[in-house]
Amino acid sequence: MITENKYPILEFDDNKTAKLNPTNFAETPFETNKMVITFFPEVMDKLAAEGKITPERTIGGENPVYVYRFADTDILITLGQVGCPACAGNLDLFNAMGITQVMFCGGGGVLDKNIEVGQILVVDGAIRDEGFSYHYIEPSRYIYTNPEVTEKIVRYMEENTISYLRGITWTTDAIFRETVDRIAGRKEEGAKIVEMEQAGCIAVAQFRDFAYGALIYGGDDVSQEEWSDRSWRSREGIRYDLVMLCKKLVEII
Repeated sequence: MITENKYPILEFDDNKTAKLNPTNFAETPFETNKMVITFFPEVMDKLAAEGKITPERTIGGENPVYVYRFADTDILITLGQVGCPACAGNLDLFNAMGITQVMFCGGGGVLDKNIEVGQILVVDGAIRDEGFSYHYIEPSRYIYTNPEVTEKIVRYMEENTISYLRGITWTTDAIFRETVDRIAGRKEEGAKIVEMEQAGCIAVAQFRDFAYGALIYGGDDVSQEEWSDRSWRSREGIRYDLVMLCKKLVEII
């Protein structure tokens, strides 16, 4: 049943079935239930060149999605697309094809200059400053990851002495509307990093009831008077290691 509101984005419909569902588009189920979603194309290229991943399947459409499999295990990996509608929408489709354990790894803009380039954030949740998640989970200011899944990730990090932060992100649709006042407000609320996918991905995982975890590393800096790129996209070693860490984590969540 739909709850009406003055603002369309706040009209939540709890009907689990839509006119079009992921199952309408899902192809033959994958032979595994584990997947890593990464935003690091150069890492994918390196893994392919090293023979560590092999093509698994191409999901057709106007924007084909290429899915690969690690050569030494039954874990899949794919390159995420920017924004909740693309990234979280594909996540919903992957789940319809049998994926129930997912680790996400990407980068985001830090809201605190003291968060160094490469510092890992274990995502606890997100401020929902986007539109996609409101079609899956009823309106709220925040959305949180499954605490049991997150605790498994944190336990692994602790046991293997991997440095990390833990906290929420700010998910926004509008990269060019991260204003000074918005940044200051989101930082005051506790957000450590700004990005464009987490609220939507977490919402899909909640709605479909499957395990989802995310690691995001500190990238560019939006906290200062002038934006700083900090050459965050060139940190190849950090990005490669983060993918391989998620490969381990997806097996335990």
